[in-house]
Amino acid sequence: MADAESNETIDYLPESADSTQVVALQESLPGGETTEVILVYERDGGLTGADREAARAQVDGIAARYETAGEATAQGIPSADGTTEMYPVSIRGLAEQEERIEAVRDVRETVAEGLPDGLTVMVGGSGGLALDNDEVFSSVDGTLMMTTAAIVAILLILTYRSPMLWLLPLLGVGVAVMASRALVYGLVEMFDVTVNGMNLAVMSVLTFGAGTDYALLLVARYREELRRHERPFDAMLHAVRGCGPALLASAATVSAGLLCLMAADLNSTAGLGPVGVAGIVCSLLVMLTLLPALLVICGRRVFWPFIPAYGSEGTDAKRGYFARVGGSITRRPVAILAGGLALMGALALGNFAMPSTLNSEDSFVDTPESITAMEQLAEAYPDQSAQPIAVMARSDHADAVLDAAWATEGVADARTARSGDGWTEISVYAEGPPESDGEKATVETLREDLAALDGADAVVGGSTAQQMDLADTNADDRMLVIPLVLGAVLLILIALLRSVTAPVILLAAVVASWGAAMGLGGLLFSSVFGFEGIDQSMAVITFVFGVALGVDYGIFLMHRMREENLRGMDTRQAALTALRTTGGVIASAGIVLAATFAVLMSMPMVMMIEIGFIVAVGVLLDTFLVRTYIVTAASWLLGRRVWSPGPLSREPGADAGADAGARARAGAGAG
Repeated sequence: MADAESNETIDYLPESADSTQVVALQESLPGGETTEVILVYERDGGLTGADREAARAQVDGIAARYETAGEATAQGIPSADGTTEMYPVSIRGLAEQEERIEAVRDVRETVAEGLPDGLTVMVGGSGGLALDNDEVFSSVDGTLMMTTAAIVAILLILTYRSPMLWLLPLLGVGVAVMASRALVYGLVEMFDVTVNGMNLAVMSVLTFGAGTDYALLLVARYREELRRHERPFDAMLHAVRGCGPALLASAATVSAGLLCLMAADLNSTAGLGPVGVAGIVCSLLVMLTLLPALLVICGRRVFWPFIPAYGSEGTDAKRGYFARVGGSITRRPVAILAGGLALMGALALGNFAMPSTLNSEDSFVDTPESITAMEQLAEAYPDQSAQPIAVMARSDHADAVLDAAWATEGVADARTARSGDGWTEISVYAEGPPESDGEKATVETLREDLAALDGADAVVGGSTAQQMDLADTNADDRMLVIPLVLGAVLLILIALLRSVTAPVILLAAVVASWGAAMGLGGLLFSSVFGFEGIDQSMAVITFVFGVALGVDYGIFLMHRMREENLRGMDTRQAALTALRTTGGVIASAGIVLAATFAVLMSMPMVMMIEIGFIVAVGVLLDTFLVRTYIVTAASWLLGRRVWSPGPLSREPGADAGADAGARARAGAGAG
């Protein structure tokens, strides 16, 4: 999988943005993409002559080992207070990402040795940041898998209370994870799908969570059918027929939502679509083939010590928690529906407290060396950015572009870096600190000024320009992807439930739970977690997962309700029966899915923590509030109209449960 994974800068940028074009053009220049590092030498009492000689010797040593841009290493740039000196170093000639990462690692290890006492050195710049990102994802991949597997195993043991049964779903999930990784590798080879560390981490968690959910639903239905059928094979056949459509609809819903991400302009977001679908498809196939086969082979004894005997009745559900919830809904449906909606609305108000956009220096939980280096530069050089704004222009217009850059308001320095293949790279330094409002204004002005030069085809990139392009692209992606997800999910629900009203209720409910989860994040991210902002792509990603995964539980509930309707039960009683029979297994599934996404909160990246929190909270809200109270109360109040305009809404006597007899039966069931 390592061969398929790519964490290039361009993989995290919008496909059509100017800053992305800059990266692509840099890669086309002789030597491939330049690896920019900044060596930051610092001594509290001020640098000595010996310090400067040692720094110069180290920079010369780097130039001797690697192909570097001569101008960038000609001399150090001292700070006004004399405590800091920086050396921008551009390493060229390394075409592969792994080579560039290893070069920066070598530089970091080399410069840490042989310095005079009291002199410190840090390696920053885009190369240092890339190294720190690589180390984060490479260190958490195995840990993430093991932690997720352990949590799923514990929850399955607690759910089944059997020494053997939990092993079969866990084995199935493990097979699904391996199969999904193989499928992703094939997608990369055949279709050049973007796969990065973030996408693989999310796919692993998604496969564990969705696969376990499918297993829980299948095993629960299989347990029911074992009481009705003597042979395990017959019981499994009826179980697959009964819950198979719901599982297929669930997988189709999540897959459709994920595929909508492919419309996003942001490469990493678009790549998450097919990568996530690979996990869902493999989970579904394994849980509908391998798991049923294993369960049938093992027979009833796999449920020991709670073996479902043929001809016995499951009585727990009739007197359980969800039966009591159903009884309360029959007595106060309006109050419960209104209260649930009011709670969701109150939580959603937290969106107004959502922190601002997350900057690069705030994206790590523990500050790595590259960020510390950039913070030191911002303090030591308050009047000039320490990172360049990269400009690419036609070589025959390079002088005019350089002059225009010097004349741009907010520019402190500009110099030609390198040329090749008809293009020239120009490094521009702004007066404002990196990613500050001042530097962003300089980027905007620079783009306007250079666009006026006919024939130059100048494009402006660099770290700050990338952040600006990301903000614009994510805003556009939200306007495009969110309606696509809503439309795709709604069509699948209509096809499954043969209704319009029920799908609209389910969709509105899960959107409300996503908004409530986002609101809770807005209240806690700054005040409790201490985060300085939110990642710009978080809203789109969490919406897709929140809606597509959250609606699953509504699908399981409403599909069972429709099934009971078709068997002759009135609509309102069918709603209570569906809640009572699916409540326990859906609650278990929701807890498992929320727990697996919560594992992302153990990663040392703010973005992953935020995604894990929002999705986990949204799933729990869907499981214990939306599906249990809001959807069931709405179904009770609407009666057979919930299936409108489908044929079930016109069945005579479909609302027989509205009479007092239905209430009495519900009350008896709750007792």
